[in-house]
Amino acid sequence: MRTTLRILVALVLALAPAGPSTAIDEPLDGFTIGHVPRGAGPSVSEFAYEPDEGIRCASRVWERATGDGGHSVDLTVVVLRGASLTSLGRLRSFMARHHERAPGSWSEVMVGARPGLRADGHVFWLMEPGVAVSVTIDTGRFGPGELTAVAEGVRPA
Repeated sequence: MRTTLRILVALVLALAPAGPSTAIDEPLDGFTIGHVPRGAGPSVSEFAYEPDEGIRCASRVWERATGDGGHSVDLTVVVLRGASLTSLGRLRSFMARHHERAPGSWSEVMVGARPGLRADGHVFWLMEPGVAVSVTIDTGRFGPGELTAVAEGVRPA
C-alpha cells in the first residue's frame, strides 16, 4: 500500500502543471499559507490522497528542477482530516506509521499557540480535533527558521 501510494504521488507530481512559486493566495483545504521561503521551487502542485482509511490529505508541493534532469521538493504543506485525529498523541501515532518512524523521534514544540512535534525539517500539529497540518521543508536549502515561519503562517482561510 505505501509503495503504491508513493508511486501514485510521484506520478501526480510529475504530471501536475507548474504554477507560481508562491501559491499562497489560494486556500488549501480551508487554510491559507502565509509564508513561502524565497527561492522555493517554481513548480507548484496540489493533490489529494488517503494514506490511511479515514484520513484524507490535501497537499501543496513546491519543487524545482535539478541539474541532472530530475526534480527536488523544497516545501510541502499538508492538511489532514480524519475523525481519529483527536489528540496530538493520536496524530503522532498516525505520522509514525505513515512516515515509518519511531513515535519518539519528534520533539515537542509550539507552533504559534498550539503544541506540535518537530524533527528533521518536519513539523506537524493539531489545529482542532479532526484537523491537522504538516509542513516539511528541504533543510539543505532552507534553515530551521523558515520551517517555523511557514508553519506559523498556516491559518484558517
